[in-house]
Amino acid sequence: MMEITKNKQELLDNGFTTIDNLYSTEEVEHILTAINETDSTKDTFRKSADLFAIRQFLKEVPSTNGLIFTDKLKSVIKQVGGHDYFVVKSIYFDKPEASNWYVSYHQDLTISVDKKILLNGYGPWTIKLNQFAVQPPLDILKNIFTIRIHLDDTDDNNGALRVIPKSHQKNIYRADKIDWSTETENTCNVKAGGIMIMKPLILHSSGRTINNKKRRVIHIEFANIDLPAGLNWAERMELN
Repeated sequence: MMEITKNKQELLDNGFTTIDNLYSTEEVEHILTAINETDSTKDTFRKSADLFAIRQFLKEVPSTNGLIFTDKLKSVIKQVGGHDYFVVKSIYFDKPEASNWYVSYHQDLTISVDKKILLNGYGPWTIKLNQFAVQPPLDILKNIFTIRIHLDDTDDNNGALRVIPKSHQKNIYRADKIDWSTETENTCNVKAGGIMIMKPLILHSSGRTINNKKRRVIHIEFANIDLPAGLNWAERMELN
């Protein structure tokens, strides 16, 4: 089993951490091959000059599941969260070489669910392409952690995430309220085959690509709590 005690503490303290070389070059190539062989005409696939994205990625490209959930990744998940965590959301992002796609500072405040029902503490709601998303109570968001698998070398020149350390500890923290006299910014450079682990409440942003290099990332969210009766995680997948 990998020993990631330091990474777990960094995640708790700062809201993010990175681990290098979780996947070999060959393993990364196998994942990319499986993605490239997938029919991309479905509604869950988004294409533009600046971005190619696949929502519900693990459902839409099931051939990647065995390639992604290696013994190394499962060890990380168990040590960071515990043996009872499961997948609740997955997205594939491909920022092309000439992308001008920029994302300003924000927190990930919504979860994907199977339907819209009225529940105290849940809202606002959004519906896009028959996919339901809602902002849940803070205890749900604090329970989640995200693993971002990098399939390309990523730095500040091709859209690496920039984060504000410890901002996840401030609950809902709007970008227009950021006090730059006290806050610092960290760019999360990650090599291909490495991962970034983050808390949804950490403020993060992504810049434009300026070095003509791709940035392909698989974003997977994990939780270990059930939602209120009548509401289910849209992409719940148990880990073996």
